[in-house]
Parts: sequence; structure tokens; C-alpha cells
Amino acid sequence: MDYFFIGDPELVTAFRFIGIEGIAVRDSLEAAAVFRKITEGWIEEAGAALPDSLPGADSCQVLIMTEETADWLGELLVNWQLSGHYPLVVEIPGIMGRIPGRKTLVDSIREAIGVHV
Repeated sequence: MDYFFIGDPELVTAFRFIGIEGIAVRDSLEAAAVFRKITEGWIEEAGAALPDSLPGADSCQVLIMTEETADWLGELLVNWQLSGHYPLVVEIPGIMGRIPGRKTLVDSIREAIGVHV
């Protein structure tokens, strides 16, 4: 299974150490451009300066991104997740830790089924 990472520059470097390619994004425009490049194969004309190709993104099955990046993507990410297409998206805390008040996947599942283990 192939992975790709979108997030902070420090975490991009960390993921490269374990063999996962990635790209650092600084704002919502870059995040959306990279996300669309990976999921739809094109780059927005919004002025984001991105390389023409993203090594490792072509065969990406799991897209890992920071919570901050996921927030930047907003509705674009929600629509992708509801589509059921690959790559699957996994959100992780950024370099500064969890975003306060943000529900984790486990919290959402517990809330949905009403069981706390």
C-alpha cells in the first residue's frame, strides 16, 4: 500500500525518514492544490507554486495529513471522504499537537454507537 503525506515541513521530513513521500503546504490554497493534484490529477490555477509531479502521489492509496491541513480543505475533504474513492484520508495531529476541541475518529465512533470501552 502506498502512502503520501501533506502537512508541516518538519513532519514531511520525518515521514521521508520512514520512506513516505510528502509535500509541505503553508495555506489553504496550497493544500487544496496538492489535494486536487493527488485525487483528481490537476493543479488549481490559484497561484499555488507546486512541482509538476509529486513523487509517490500517483499510486497513493492512503493520504496522511495534519488536522490543520484537513481544516484548510474543509468541504473539499468532506466531499472526497463521502465519495468512497481512494486514497483514504487519515488525519494526524500536527507538530504543535492536537487542535483543541476537535473530535477524533474514535470519539465519533463512540458517540455514534453509544459505547465507551
